Amino acid sequence: MDKGTILKSFIENGILISPNFLNGLDENFNYDGFFEFAKDRLKSKPMVFNNEFENIIKDFKDKQVENKNTIQIQKNEISSEANVIILKSYNEEIQKKEVKSFVNYFKNRYNSLRDILSVRQELQESVSISRLTRKKEKEVVSVIGMVLEKIETKNGNIKITLEDTSGIFDILIMKNKKEVYDIARDLVLDEVVGVAGVMGEKIIFCNSIILPEIPINNELKKSPDEVYAVFISDIHFGIKNFLDEDFMKFISWLKGEFGNDNQRDIANKVKYLFVTGDVVEGIGIYPGQEEDLEIKDIYGQYEKATKYFKMIPRHIKIIICGGNHDAIRMSEPQPLFDRNITPGFYEIPNMVIVSNPAMVNIHSSEEFPGFNVLMYHGFSFPFYADAVPSIRSKGGLARCDLIMRFLLQRRHLAPSHSSTQYVPDENFDPLVIDKVPDIFVSGHIHQITTSNYRNVSLINSSCWVIQSEDNAKRGIIPNPAKIPIMNLKTREVRIMNFLSDDIKVLVNERLGLKG
Repeated sequence: MDKGTILKSFIENGILISPNFLNGLDENFNYDGFFEFAKDRLKSKPMVFNNEFENIIKDFKDKQVENKNTIQIQKNEISSEANVIILKSYNEEIQKKEVKSFVNYFKNRYNSLRDILSVRQELQESVSISRLTRKKEKEVVSVIGMVLEKIETKNGNIKITLEDTSGIFDILIMKNKKEVYDIARDLVLDEVVGVAGVMGEKIIFCNSIILPEIPINNELKKSPDEVYAVFISDIHFGIKNFLDEDFMKFISWLKGEFGNDNQRDIANKVKYLFVTGDVVEGIGIYPGQEEDLEIKDIYGQYEKATKYFKMIPRHIKIIICGGNHDAIRMSEPQPLFDRNITPGFYEIPNMVIVSNPAMVNIHSSEEFPGFNVLMYHGFSFPFYADAVPSIRSKGGLARCDLIMRFLLQRRHLAPSHSSTQYVPDENFDPLVIDKVPDIFVSGHIHQITTSNYRNVSLINSSCWVIQSEDNAKRGIIPNPAKIPIMNLKTREVRIMNFLSDDIKVLVNERLGLKG
């Protein structure tokens, strides 16, 4: 920009300066970035004089340096033996929300999932709903839409109403088409699907339902070297039921000081530790929680967490996100841990802090692309355990692997409006699974589950507490201190049990089991 244009921009932003002031700025100064950075501070005063203006300039330059250093740190990590690259972590500032915020949020979700579906062969000739009225009866058609309504007819068939940006249309799935009918039974509101069928009178008779899905030819990546990743969640530092001694055994194992020779050999090859939410018990999460707390201060809970995490060897990268018990907003995506509440976390050099959900890449090199790991605490899981017939009939919450598979098929972590609290970002939907992960790790359910779906490893981490009354009320049956450990060279997962014999007896007593 020339000097005249720059001066005009300053005036339009409420800043009165002399032309000579620009001589003190670098010729590559990012004016557009500066106005965006300073807009909130400029709102309060219509005119900024040089002294105050210089302070804003200084803050902006400091921010630029900080961002540059952050990028440089990530580049340096790529060349280290254990490296983590953050692919997706949400930390946007929250703006005032209006009705249009939700409209734009769902439009963006629809567009993202429509783009995934559009490459499917069955949907390459799909049309918008508004154009269906031009189609003749018995004509073969396909359409992509969001599930607005789903009902069972008096004849036992299923009718769904699909919506796109141009209108709504009814789809009928006949009960005699068993394969399609079974898929329709599991559909939930607000998910985006494709439908292929035959036109009737103001309705489509469905022949197939196409989900966004994971590609069937998804690659099973394997590391060229034997390295291990460990997955934990739901530690709940601060609760009386926390398994302190068992967690210390886990720390000792990571340090190579516990276990048999084979277990210690594996510990020496651990490079990555994922902590997927509910690091602390929190305060005021449920009625009467204060009776369950050993540490009744949130700062004290995080101080204890910091003490334990600092014991973990520096060569192990700790990748950590929050959960619904942590001291961050409940609405997803949950941002990074607050520096004012968890200052110790930001002092741990081997800790990588991300949002919930997040996507990170681990163990990449010039020869190997690394593994993309999707982290999600799992607050939406109980909703789908109950709402999806095929999951409910096979065990509900006890089948977390089926819940995770269901969400991968929908390419969304919480497709139904009421399944989790969320922030309606107007620019994109952070809960869309736009990039296929190699590993999908979660928590929240307090059980240990490992599975594989189309070469995506599904891991629901265990917990470090025994069952509380609140757990029992919500149908959560903990399976504590059992840790999934993945060999990245073979992609095999083994479970290591750190639960003491006396705690096993106590756990069984709580669950009403013998032995």
